Amino acid sequence: MFFRQLITSALTTLLCFSAWAAPLTPEQHAAKEKGIILYNQYKAISAEPYLEIAAQAGDKEAQYYLGEALRLNNRFMTEEAYKWYVAAAEQGDYYAMYRLSGTGSDLCSAIGNCPPDHRTPGDWLLLGRKTAQAFAEKGDSEAMYVLYYLTNNFEWLEKSAEAGLPIAQYDLARLYEQGKGFFFPPWKRSARVEELAKKSAEGGCIKGIMLYQNFLEGKKDIEIYWTKKAVALGSAEAVYAYGSGLAHVPKDYGYPLDLVKGYGFVYMLLELDGGGSLKEYAEDILPDIASQMTAKQIEQAKAFAEEWKATHPPLSFFPPKLGF
Repeated sequence: MFFRQLITSALTTLLCFSAWAAPLTPEQHAAKEKGIILYNQYKAISAEPYLEIAAQAGDKEAQYYLGEALRLNNRFMTEEAYKWYVAAAEQGDYYAMYRLSGTGSDLCSAIGNCPPDHRTPGDWLLLGRKTAQAFAEKGDSEAMYVLYYLTNNFEWLEKSAEAGLPIAQYDLARLYEQGKGFFFPPWKRSARVEELAKKSAEGGCIKGIMLYQNFLEGKKDIEIYWTKKAVALGSAEAVYAYGSGLAHVPKDYGYPLDLVKGYGFVYMLLELDGGGSLKEYAEDILPDIASQMTAKQIEQAKAFAEEWKATHPPLSFFPPKLGF
């Protein structure tokens, strides 16, 4: 009974504390956005100083992402990463609580150098469940989604998808595709996967778009439509596919030939000098595209790239917020 009262009291405190957090200044907000952009481009090392500006100012999302960046950069849970997860969790961030609930087998626990915060991974798991459930019961689809990972209760993922969260619709589609759940007659499984993939795509989930495109074989116009949607959202992979397709390099994939736009899209990928290999792919095919162009066309392509970047979301690999 005492432990239940302690968790309830802590939950009330966390929910209240999150309401007290001071808003970021424009400079701090810009630093946070820059940090998240870099993190989403697999540049976690470069993201750290930007995220720290907003994290030090008390922004719980920046604190969570800083913890993620530090953990990924060091390949394990460090004392510094743990500190920022705790800071975010103490403001009611259930993503951070989920991460903290899994530290029992991590290196910082194994060697005993996690900061003493008087909570075990089990404590964080229970608190994460209660925190997320409080929001889920009010209809918060994102809280339902995280609650699925905190409880392994499949119903929460179904509820999140039904409530319209695109990433939940994608995850549910993939689980159905892999055999989860019962469908009769069996062909209804594929129909349900396609339905969920389409809803996820319509909600702007890049993974949902890619999954839905698997159902569009022989429908090239519709497939290109969804590739263009992913490009407009900033998907780095879609930008490469569309740019190389427009340039017909390495081969003609059925896209209309447009060397200027093709070169421009591929050229944008040169800024991805963090993780992934798209920068190397871009460097490999740009000379082949350029060999078919005039100097003026190449300059037009570079100008197109700059204009596109100024009017569209930044390039992103869209890593899952729950991390790797």
